Amino acid sequence: MGQHLIKLDKKAKKIIGKHVYGNLYECDKEIISSEEKLLKIVKEAVKIAKMNLVDIHSWKLEGEKGGVSVIALIKESHIAIHTWTEYNYASLDVYTCGYKSQPLKAFKYIVEQLKPKKYTLHKVKRLGYNLK
Repeated sequence: MGQHLIKLDKKAKKIIGKHVYGNLYECDKEIISSEEKLLKIVKEAVKIAKMNLVDIHSWKLEGEKGGVSVIALIKESHIAIHTWTEYNYASLDVYTCGYKSQPLKAFKYIVEQLKPKKYTLHKVKRLGYNLK
């Protein structure tokens, strides 16, 4: 019983998923405060990245410290955006396990639409261990 931290060697690696995520700074406030616009942007990103939409949910927090969250469930995994309008900030997460899906394309499309002045981009390959 217990957990063990392991270091994967090259032989043990099999890519299970692709994860692209980042922080978007100084975004267009009108866009990141609009639930309707963010829903449209995420739906289009799903198409551009060759993903398959299963369901999408969103909610808006009103007020000066408000924001919008959009979660798209796709066959291949998910896209999530969370915005904070008081900071003109958004966090973006795109994770896929499909061979044909292109999470980086979805990420870049969403970044273009939210128009941040600065952003970070992180790419991670989710690896399996002892998979045949």
